Amino acid sequence: MSELLFRADPYLKRCTARVVAADARGIGLDRTVFYARGGGQPGDCGVLETADGVCVAIVDALKGDGLDDVIHVAAEGAPALAPGTPVTAAIDWERRHRLMRMHSCLHLLSALVPGAVTGGQVGADRSRLDFDLPEGGLDKDELTESLNRLIAADHPVAARWVTEAELDANPDLVKTMSVKPPRGAGTVRLVEVAGVDLQACGGTHVARTGEIGPVRVVKIESKGRRNRRVVVALADAAD
Repeated sequence: MSELLFRADPYLKRCTARVVAADARGIGLDRTVFYARGGGQPGDCGVLETADGVCVAIVDALKGDGLDDVIHVAAEGAPALAPGTPVTAAIDWERRHRLMRMHSCLHLLSALVPGAVTGGQVGADRSRLDFDLPEGGLDKDELTESLNRLIAADHPVAARWVTEAELDANPDLVKTMSVKPPRGAGTVRLVEVAGVDLQACGGTHVARTGEIGPVRVVKIESKGRRNRRVVVALADAAD
Protein backbone atom coordinates (compact mmCIF):
# COMPACT_ATOMS: atom_id res chain seq x y z
CA MET A 1 0.00 0.00 0.00
CA SER A 2 1.35 3.41 -1.01
CA GLU A 3 0.98 6.66 0.88
CA LEU A 4 -0.93 8.75 -1.68
CA LEU A 5 0.60 12.19 -1.19
CA PHE A 6 -1.46 13.84 -3.93
CA ARG A 7 -4.61 13.37 -1.85
CA ALA A 8 -3.41 15.87 0.74
CA ASP A 9 -1.56 18.13 -1.69
CA PRO A 10 -2.20 17.80 -5.45
CA TYR A 11 0.44 20.50 -6.06
CA LEU A 12 3.34 18.25 -4.95
CA LYS A 13 5.56 17.75 -7.96
CA ARG A 14 8.04 15.27 -6.45
CA CYS A 15 8.78 13.18 -3.39
CA THR A 16 11.37 10.80 -2.01
CA ALA A 17 10.25 7.18 -1.87
CA ARG A 18 11.46 3.60 -1.69
CA VAL A 19 10.76 0.79 -4.16
CA VAL A 20 8.66 -1.89 -2.45
CA ALA A 21 7.82 -4.06 -5.47
CA ALA A 22 8.90 -4.51 -9.07
CA ASP A 23 7.46 -6.98 -11.57
CA ALA A 24 6.23 -7.23 -15.15
CA ARG A 25 3.33 -4.84 -14.41
CA GLY A 26 5.49 -2.04 -13.03
CA ILE A 27 7.00 -0.54 -9.89
CA GLY A 28 5.43 -0.08 -6.47
CA LEU A 29 6.58 2.66 -4.07
CA ASP A 30 5.96 3.15 -0.37
CA ARG A 31 4.74 6.71 -1.11
CA THR A 32 3.97 8.54 -4.32
CA VAL A 33 2.89 11.77 -5.99
CA PHE A 34 1.65 9.81 -9.06
CA TYR A 35 -2.13 9.71 -9.50
CA ALA A 36 -3.28 6.29 -10.70
CA ARG A 37 -5.68 6.21 -13.64
CA GLY A 38 -9.31 6.17 -12.51
CA GLY A 39 -12.60 8.03 -12.44
CA GLY A 40 -12.03 9.27 -15.98
CA GLN A 41 -8.71 10.94 -15.13
CA PRO A 42 -5.54 9.58 -16.80
CA GLY A 43 -2.64 8.32 -14.72
CA ASP A 44 0.39 10.56 -14.27
CA CYS A 45 3.61 10.34 -16.26
CA GLY A 46 7.07 11.30 -15.02
CA VAL A 47 10.34 9.78 -13.81
CA LEU A 48 11.86 7.80 -10.97
CA GLU A 49 15.51 8.70 -10.32
CA THR A 50 18.03 7.03 -8.04
CA ALA A 51 20.78 8.79 -6.09
CA ASP A 52 23.41 7.54 -8.57
CA GLY A 53 21.57 8.99 -11.56
CA VAL A 54 19.63 6.02 -12.91
CA CYS A 55 16.46 7.47 -14.45
CA VAL A 56 13.34 5.41 -15.17
CA ALA A 57 10.68 7.03 -17.36
CA ILE A 58 7.15 6.35 -16.09
CA VAL A 59 4.58 6.35 -18.90
CA ASP A 60 1.45 5.61 -16.85
CA ALA A 61 0.22 5.00 -13.32
CA LEU A 62 -2.41 2.35 -12.66
CA LYS A 63 -4.33 1.10 -9.65
CA GLY A 64 -2.88 -2.04 -8.13
CA ASP A 65 -4.51 -4.88 -6.26
CA GLY A 66 -5.08 -2.98 -3.02
CA LEU A 67 -7.24 0.11 -2.51
CA ASP A 68 -4.20 2.43 -2.26
CA ASP A 69 -1.74 0.52 -4.45
CA VAL A 70 -0.22 2.41 -7.39
CA ILE A 71 1.64 0.65 -10.18
CA HIS A 72 4.17 2.93 -11.88
CA VAL A 73 4.44 1.65 -15.45
CA ALA A 74 7.98 2.02 -16.80
CA ALA A 75 8.80 2.77 -20.41
CA GLU A 76 9.82 -0.21 -22.51
CA GLY A 77 13.51 -0.95 -22.04
CA ALA A 78 13.84 1.18 -18.89
CA PRO A 79 16.41 0.10 -16.26
CA ALA A 80 15.15 -2.28 -13.58
CA LEU A 81 14.83 -1.06 -9.98
CA ALA A 82 15.22 -3.56 -7.16
CA PRO A 83 12.98 -3.49 -4.07
CA GLY A 84 14.56 -1.35 -1.37
CA THR A 85 16.02 1.18 -3.81
CA PRO A 86 15.53 4.83 -2.72
CA VAL A 87 14.25 7.06 -5.52
CA THR A 88 12.95 10.54 -6.20
CA ALA A 89 9.54 10.34 -7.88
CA ALA A 90 8.65 13.34 -10.06
CA ILE A 91 5.54 13.85 -12.18
CA ASP A 92 5.17 15.68 -15.48
CA TRP A 93 3.78 18.74 -13.71
CA GLU A 94 2.67 20.70 -16.78
CA ARG A 95 0.48 17.77 -17.91
CA ARG A 96 -0.85 17.13 -14.39
CA HIS A 97 -1.79 20.77 -13.86
CA ARG A 98 -3.73 20.85 -17.13
CA LEU A 99 -5.57 17.70 -16.03
CA MET A 100 -6.36 19.34 -12.68
CA ARG A 101 -7.75 22.42 -14.45
CA MET A 102 -9.86 20.30 -16.77
CA HIS A 103 -11.14 17.99 -14.01
CA SER A 104 -12.30 20.95 -11.94
CA CYS A 105 -13.94 22.42 -15.04
CA LEU A 106 -15.95 19.21 -15.52
CA HIS A 107 -17.29 19.53 -11.97
CA LEU A 108 -18.54 23.00 -12.88
CA LEU A 109 -20.08 21.61 -16.07
CA SER A 110 -21.89 18.90 -14.10
CA ALA A 111 -23.36 21.61 -11.86
CA LEU A 112 -24.70 23.54 -14.86
CA VAL A 113 -26.27 20.73 -16.88
CA PRO A 114 -29.49 19.30 -15.39
CA GLY A 115 -28.96 15.63 -16.05
CA ALA A 116 -27.26 12.57 -14.57
CA VAL A 117 -23.70 12.03 -15.76
CA THR A 118 -23.48 8.79 -17.74
CA GLY A 119 -19.76 8.94 -18.54
CA GLY A 120 -16.78 11.20 -18.95
CA GLN A 121 -13.10 11.55 -19.69
CA VAL A 122 -10.55 14.10 -18.46
CA GLY A 123 -7.92 15.20 -20.98
CA ALA A 124 -5.04 17.63 -20.80
CA ASP A 125 -6.58 19.83 -23.53
CA ARG A 126 -10.13 18.60 -24.11
CA SER A 127 -12.50 16.74 -21.82
CA ARG A 128 -16.04 15.47 -22.01
CA LEU A 129 -19.07 14.59 -19.95
CA ASP A 130 -22.05 12.57 -21.16
CA PHE A 131 -25.47 13.39 -19.74
CA ASP A 132 -28.77 11.55 -19.57
CA LEU A 133 -30.80 14.18 -21.43
CA PRO A 134 -33.33 14.26 -24.28
CA GLU A 135 -32.51 15.91 -27.60
CA GLY A 136 -31.95 19.68 -27.47
CA GLY A 137 -31.90 22.01 -24.50
CA LEU A 138 -28.15 22.70 -24.49
CA ASP A 139 -26.46 25.61 -26.22
CA LYS A 140 -22.68 25.82 -26.71
CA ASP A 141 -22.42 29.57 -26.35
CA GLU A 142 -24.65 29.74 -23.27
CA LEU A 143 -22.74 26.91 -21.57
CA THR A 144 -19.40 28.52 -22.44
CA GLU A 145 -20.54 31.82 -20.94
CA SER A 146 -21.86 30.14 -17.78
CA LEU A 147 -18.68 28.09 -17.29
CA ASN A 148 -16.43 31.11 -17.67
CA ARG A 149 -18.58 33.07 -15.25
CA LEU A 150 -18.12 30.38 -12.58
CA ILE A 151 -14.40 30.19 -13.33
CA ALA A 152 -13.94 33.95 -13.09
CA ALA A 153 -15.79 34.01 -9.73
CA ASP A 154 -12.73 32.19 -8.31
CA HIS A 155 -14.65 29.82 -6.03
CA PRO A 156 -12.51 27.83 -3.56
CA VAL A 157 -12.15 24.09 -4.29
CA ALA A 158 -11.41 21.70 -1.42
CA ALA A 159 -11.63 18.03 -0.50
CA ARG A 160 -13.09 16.45 2.60
CA TRP A 161 -14.05 12.98 3.74
CA VAL A 162 -17.36 11.44 4.82
CA THR A 163 -18.23 7.97 6.04
CA GLU A 164 -19.71 5.44 3.66
CA ALA A 165 -22.89 5.58 5.75
CA GLU A 166 -23.10 9.36 5.17
CA LEU A 167 -22.66 8.80 1.44
CA ASP A 168 -25.42 6.17 1.43
CA ALA A 169 -27.70 8.66 3.16
CA ASN A 170 -26.94 11.26 0.45
CA PRO A 171 -26.92 9.35 -2.87
CA ASP A 172 -26.96 12.59 -4.90
CA LEU A 173 -23.30 13.04 -3.92
CA VAL A 174 -22.49 10.39 -6.54
CA LYS A 175 -23.10 12.13 -9.86
CA THR A 176 -21.53 9.69 -12.29
CA MET A 177 -23.73 6.69 -13.03
CA SER A 178 -20.93 4.71 -14.71
CA VAL A 179 -18.22 5.23 -12.06
CA LYS A 180 -18.81 4.60 -8.37
CA PRO A 181 -16.38 5.78 -5.66
CA PRO A 182 -14.16 3.04 -4.21
CA ARG A 183 -15.54 1.52 -1.03
CA GLY A 184 -14.12 -0.65 1.70
CA ALA A 185 -11.98 1.84 3.61
CA GLY A 186 -14.93 3.21 5.58
CA THR A 187 -14.67 6.74 4.19
CA VAL A 188 -15.22 8.41 0.81
CA ARG A 189 -13.60 11.57 -0.50
CA LEU A 190 -15.76 14.52 -1.57
CA VAL A 191 -14.66 17.49 -3.65
CA GLU A 192 -16.50 20.75 -3.03
CA VAL A 193 -16.58 23.84 -5.21
CA ALA A 194 -17.84 26.31 -2.62
CA GLY A 195 -21.40 27.36 -3.32
CA VAL A 196 -21.48 25.50 -6.64
CA ASP A 197 -20.94 21.74 -6.44
CA LEU A 198 -20.29 18.86 -4.04
CA GLN A 199 -19.68 15.30 -5.20
CA ALA A 200 -17.70 12.15 -4.51
CA CYS A 201 -14.38 12.24 -6.38
CA GLY A 202 -10.89 10.83 -5.95
CA GLY A 203 -9.20 12.99 -8.59
CA THR A 204 -6.83 15.94 -8.40
CA HIS A 205 -8.16 19.49 -8.59
CA VAL A 206 -7.05 23.11 -8.56
CA ALA A 207 -7.44 25.15 -5.36
CA ARG A 208 -9.68 27.83 -6.90
CA THR A 209 -11.78 27.93 -10.05
CA GLY A 210 -9.95 31.01 -11.34
CA GLU A 211 -6.91 28.80 -11.89
CA ILE A 212 -8.78 26.88 -14.61
CA GLY A 213 -8.56 29.82 -16.98
CA PRO A 214 -10.87 30.52 -19.94
CA VAL A 215 -12.59 27.53 -21.56
CA ARG A 216 -14.87 26.89 -24.50
CA VAL A 217 -17.58 24.30 -25.14
CA VAL A 218 -16.47 23.04 -28.55
CA LYS A 219 -19.09 20.37 -29.25
CA ILE A 220 -22.46 19.06 -28.11
CA GLU A 221 -23.49 15.84 -29.80
CA SER A 222 -26.02 13.04 -29.52
CA LYS A 223 -24.71 9.64 -28.44
CA GLY A 224 -28.07 7.89 -28.21
CA ARG A 225 -31.73 8.59 -27.61
CA ARG A 226 -31.09 10.30 -24.28
CA ASN A 227 -27.31 10.65 -24.19
CA ARG A 228 -25.76 14.07 -24.88
CA ARG A 229 -21.99 14.52 -24.99
CA VAL A 230 -20.54 17.90 -24.08
CA VAL A 231 -16.89 18.49 -25.05
CA VAL A 232 -15.06 21.36 -23.38
CA ALA A 233 -11.52 22.63 -24.03
CA LEU A 234 -9.07 24.99 -22.43
CA ALA A 235 -9.13 28.17 -24.50
CA ASP A 236 -5.52 27.77 -25.59
CA ALA A 237 -6.37 24.32 -27.04
CA ALA A 238 -9.89 24.95 -28.37
CA ASP A 239 -8.95 25.50 -32.05
